[in-house]
Amino acid sequence: MAMRNVKNAHYFQIDHQIKNISQVKGVEILSSLAAWKKYNWARKYFSLKPKEGYFIWVKKQVSFPLFTCILLCSKNITQNLQNLLIIEKNLKISFQGTCQAAKKNLLGAHEAQGKIILKEGSSLKYKHFHSWGQKDIVTSCYEFFLEKNSKLDYVFKTLSTPRKLRINTSFNLLTGASCNAKIVANCKGTETEIKDNLILKEKEASGQVQIRLVAREASKVSAYSKIEAQAESRGHLDCQGLVLDKGSEVSLVPELLCKNKKAQITHEASIGKISQEQLNYLRMRGLTEKEATNLIINGFLTL
Repeated sequence: MAMRNVKNAHYFQIDHQIKNISQVKGVEILSSLAAWKKYNWARKYFSLKPKEGYFIWVKKQVSFPLFTCILLCSKNITQNLQNLLIIEKNLKISFQGTCQAAKKNLLGAHEAQGKIILKEGSSLKYKHFHSWGQKDIVTSCYEFFLEKNSKLDYVFKTLSTPRKLRINTSFNLLTGASCNAKIVANCKGTETEIKDNLILKEKEASGQVQIRLVAREASKVSAYSKIEAQAESRGHLDCQGLVLDKGSEVSLVPELLCKNKKAQITHEASIGKISQEQLNYLRMRGLTEKEATNLIINGFLTL
């Protein structure tokens, strides 16, 4: 289930044990607990004294992506992570976070809270991948804070869904900040709840959130997506779902809240099915029905 060589991770944790913290010039990487003890100013970013998780403070430009990996390997483990990522002014950084189970039958729980701070003029490309066993329970709550003229490109993708999945993401944008967020879930036999909130706090902030959800094998999937415009700003919400079989369901609940007469916020939402015409077209070219279905789903989930 690994998505790249975890030995290359700059922060690598298995169950509750830190396996590796790399030294990167211009970047300080600590456990969250060590950061709590070392920096009084960092404590305001944690809801409680952290037990586990990472602290990454990017102080200078780096030319390669930073990579973290949180792994479940043992049975009946509950991870309780508090993560903090800080990008200093005018830096352009790429980051990949991977959270996954090593096996399908671990009965594990993964609870993560994260805060990502983009200082003025900084830019972050963040890919966040999840892959779990069918009996795991996962909660992922992340807050992004974008200061003046900062830019975020964020992709959250769950490659293999757990029994229960809760995703809660908020984006807070100040003057001139921009956000392009994509949330993708291919759900099989799972209860999945996704909540996202794009808050355009100051003038000339802009953001777009795109959501793609597939429900099959008796999955129950719901998405609650909100844009709140508090100042002259622009935002767009694009939610789409596919229901593949009997017993599965998708619920999309978009919400727009405008508090400024000069703001412009829009949304589109749709739930559909795979058309027989598409399937027939691909089967005529030699694909089985399963192969054709998977090809269509992969195309739908590609943003």
